[in-house]
Amino acid sequence: MANMGDVARAAGVSTATVSHVINGTRTVTDGTRQSVLEAIESTGYVTNMLARSLTTASTQSIAVVMSAISNPYFGRVLQGIESESVRQGYTMMLAESRDDPDHEFAVVRSMHQRRVDGIILAPSPDPRRTLDYLDSQEVPVVLADRLIDERYDQVGPENTESTAQLVDHLAELGHERIALVSGQSGLSTTTERVQGYWEAVRRNGLHLDDTLLVEGRSETRAAARATTRLLGLAQPPTAVISANNGMTLGVMQALGEAGLRVPDDVALVGFDDFPWANWFSPRLTVISQSCAEIGTTSTELLLRRIAGPGTAPETHRLPSSLVHRDSCGCTHPL
Repeated sequence: MANMGDVARAAGVSTATVSHVINGTRTVTDGTRQSVLEAIESTGYVTNMLARSLTTASTQSIAVVMSAISNPYFGRVLQGIESESVRQGYTMMLAESRDDPDHEFAVVRSMHQRRVDGIILAPSPDPRRTLDYLDSQEVPVVLADRLIDERYDQVGPENTESTAQLVDHLAELGHERIALVSGQSGLSTTTERVQGYWEAVRRNGLHLDDTLLVEGRSETRAAARATTRLLGLAQPPTAVISANNGMTLGVMQALGEAGLRVPDDVALVGFDDFPWANWFSPRLTVISQSCAEIGTTSTELLLRRIAGPGTAPETHRLPSSLVHRDSCGCTHPL
């Protein structure tokens, strides 16, 4: 029975190129495409692939359900998933959950009904209905970004100590009133980053002031409103930590509208790097996550789970790093 490697050898191309032609995931030249199609016909690969699908119940496809596809962070995670999927001969189907548990359940069920072999899920604030469904249907699943249950394979960033590192750095610069604009409540990433914030506040001997913690709901406009509330305090913060990239934009908007300059009047640091953070004035000091590696590792775990459903689940915490620029107010880079 012919496989993708047989087609690649017959056409004189890589297996990735064969996959691109079959799945339409990348553009190839007309000559290469024709060579691959002729090799597919001569080897009978497509016929055999379809026959294998019927006998093994495999469609060589996986589903990815993320909260906000437009978010640059998830975009980079998706790049890692797509690259690894194509490399291993799988097609990726994509849906957005909007962090709405009901919509999440609907799109996950729809993907399953289309006979995907497994699902990579960035779970919503309340994914119980979705996970119960996947369990009942015995669908292989990997949780990405948000780590909530060690009964599942899951891959995500280290959040707690990374956030604490931002507080430590600002405290070292002399700030005593450091605020956190946190993400949407109910998300594991929010819980872990808030935990890291409080741990660092305590270890730096700072005053435990609940008014310095506000929720930005993981989106720009809510973060701007939350920052405006911080600036209205009798003792406003001298430094602000934003817990994700979209909220960083909202914090910057509110500071600008208040006539405050970063970092001269208020220091600003964020969780999440993004392509244009280095082009702002001032350039943004942020925690950078291993986005593509989260996607690649999630895909590797899912395909391993599909091939061997009886193996023990794995949890991977990938390291984050401080990208030091100007917005924290340092005279010299670290």
